[in-house]
Amino acid sequence: MESLKAVILAAGKGTRMESDLPKVIHTIDEKPMVEYVIAAVKEAGIEDICLIVGYKAEQVKEAVTSAVTYAYQEEQLGTGHAVKCAGDFIGEQGDVLVLCGDTPLITGKTIKSAMDFHKKSNNQMTVISAMVEEPTGYGRIIRDSEGNFVKNVEHKDATEEERKSKEVNSGMYIFHASDLQSALAKINNNNAQGEYYLPDALEIIKKEGGRVDAYILEDADEMAGVNTKAQLQDAADIMAKRKG
Repeated sequence: MESLKAVILAAGKGTRMESDLPKVIHTIDEKPMVEYVIAAVKEAGIEDICLIVGYKAEQVKEAVTSAVTYAYQEEQLGTGHAVKCAGDFIGEQGDVLVLCGDTPLITGKTIKSAMDFHKKSNNQMTVISAMVEEPTGYGRIIRDSEGNFVKNVEHKDATEEERKSKEVNSGMYIFHASDLQSALAKINNNNAQGEYYLPDALEIIKKEGGRVDAYILEDADEMAGVNTKAQLQDAADIMAKRKG
């Protein structure tokens, strides 16, 4: 069976949480939010998981009880740099799912559907996207008049016309491992933040003739990132509703 791996980004501090705790170990129902992401990945049938840690790495490792591999990001230089830190784990074979440790509402069922879409479409890279009413601040997915994927554009770089798109980038991706490795080697930090951004891999893969497409989530709640205490509470409320 072709190898399937997952990389979960969990290195940030999360300053907006106004807490010294690393963001991903804030809890919902006494369980660190990153554990919900790990559980969803396992439910989708992926056992090989690498957690990228950085800020207070030891504290994150202590809080996580699931069996995962760790990669260390010493300086937080952007999402592209974070994934690069897991280069040895990623290897060159099979597909790699990249998720964020602060999106506890993602489900195994959704990950599985996105992986199936990626395979069937024969993509080198699949962006997981969602339709939202209020897309301000998010990277937009731009499609042509036939509905074919054209590009991803960050909110601040988008034209007025592009900002009208309500399809946004969730920050979750599936890559063919070798295409990801070759794109990571080419990502640069020529931007306002001086960081290496993972979405830049998309342009690189597309330019090299790779097939890139976006898979739209059925439920936009699943991509909700938790950056503040209020958002943590929102995620807890949605989870409670799901349990009914």
